[in-house]
Amino acid sequence: MEYIEKILKKTGIISIIESVIFIILGSILIWKADLAIKVISYIIGGIFILIGAMKVVGYFSMNKSHYELYNYELIYGLMAVVIGIITIYYSSTIETILRIIIGIWIIYSSFIKLTLSLKMRDLEVGAWVYSLILAIIMFGCGLYIALNSGTIIITIGIVMIIYSIIDIIEDIICMINIKELF
Repeated sequence: MEYIEKILKKTGIISIIESVIFIILGSILIWKADLAIKVISYIIGGIFILIGAMKVVGYFSMNKSHYELYNYELIYGLMAVVIGIITIYYSSTIETILRIIIGIWIIYSSFIKLTLSLKMRDLEVGAWVYSLILAIIMFGCGLYIALNSGTIIITIGIVMIIYSIIDIIEDIICMINIKELF
């Protein structure tokens, strides 16, 4: 039981760290929304271009005496470079993609918290109601981000911060009541 308790506490700490990262990202989105999206687009595009260039160089530096019929490194590399260039060029579209990904992640997290609250209810842990309410609020925030095409970046930042605070509270509740789960 101690081993499982340690794993659950470690998972809670990792979740809190993730939430703190989300708070930082949300704050950056609020502070410099347009710049944040451009920087994210350029970073993602640059990573694709770098990986693509490495694949292309790797293909041409490969030992030719060792011919491989199904080696697609050149194609992967060229496609990665093209994806990187498109990502940089269409940086405004990245906002939509980022919004949907963040919304889906928050919805996913809310489902995990919902499941945990129901397990806590089955084990007759008193804090399960708070956990359920927080999971429902998290779900609403995630759904709002994912579905609202008019959501501006600042709103995403605010919702990310709210989500993270709720997630931290939820993790602390679970970590405090971890002994009751066994």
